[in-house]
Amino acid sequence: MSSPGAGFQYPPKPVSWLKRDALLFANSIGCTQDELHFLYELHPDFQVFPTYPIILPFKGTTPEVIDFYSTNRQPSIPGLPAFDPKRVVDGQRFVEFRKPLPVSSEGRSFEVRGKVLGVYDKGKPGTVMETENLLVEKLAGGKEEVYCRMVGSGFYVGQGGWGGPKGPATPSFPPPKDKKPDAIYTLQLTPESALLYRLNGDYNPLHADPQPGKDMGFGGAIMHGLFSWNSTCHGLLKTLGGSDSKNIKEFQARFASPVKPGDKLVTEIWRTGDVDKEGWEEIRFLTRVDGGKVVLSNGRAKMKIVGGSSKL
Repeated sequence: MSSPGAGFQYPPKPVSWLKRDALLFANSIGCTQDELHFLYELHPDFQVFPTYPIILPFKGTTPEVIDFYSTNRQPSIPGLPAFDPKRVVDGQRFVEFRKPLPVSSEGRSFEVRGKVLGVYDKGKPGTVMETENLLVEKLAGGKEEVYCRMVGSGFYVGQGGWGGPKGPATPSFPPPKDKKPDAIYTLQLTPESALLYRLNGDYNPLHADPQPGKDMGFGGAIMHGLFSWNSTCHGLLKTLGGSDSKNIKEFQARFASPVKPGDKLVTEIWRTGDVDKEGWEEIRFLTRVDGGKVVLSNGRAKMKIVGGSSKL
């Protein structure tokens, strides 16, 4: 039985980006000077970091600062209550990379097409809304190309109890038992990390102004969940994939707890040895605050491995 709202189609959203946007994104998620193909527009192999499309539904087509709450207000969806966009956090994100992005969308026509996959009532804690977004290029003659498929869940804090279905259990991708990580990636954040990342187009005040975080029980401003998600993908690609976008096919993780600006993130990465006929290996990972809580769980990727185990 489908949930109320399932299948609801959002209006297509035009999106665009320039080389400068690709450079800013790579800088903001921790790419380093030995990865100039992400950081220098004149590099012969200049490329967009593969998870960049995840920011486009926030950014749209504008290079300007936007009002996060007004631009991300949910339209009225039949059968659902109105949810407060000021009290929503990320639950889980998945992306399937189908085609490398051009370094700029200039002179081309791209849009994000979204739909609701399910809306689940978790009672007093809140409501989960799962959505799918496709990044599509519109071509001449009515043709189209899909560059990536993104699935995400938003958790509307304290907005449950409206009588909806509880929803299915989420598939679990735990790390292998009794096996040390094959690689460890660390990233030291600064007090300004969220203030830099938000310039990509995700201007939620929760990540700049301490008051919304205090109102939601976080004690102050927190990092974007998608910062941890994107920077962890960078860690995997750098550690196992030779920092080459061609070496990752899928990436997903669940947001387990908030990260504060200035924290140190530690990602433990396991190879499973499960390789398909095209050479894509199943990877498991988790990211935690150094000495503290897990912040990304249920981590899974499909990658082509370059080199052996390492610790960065």
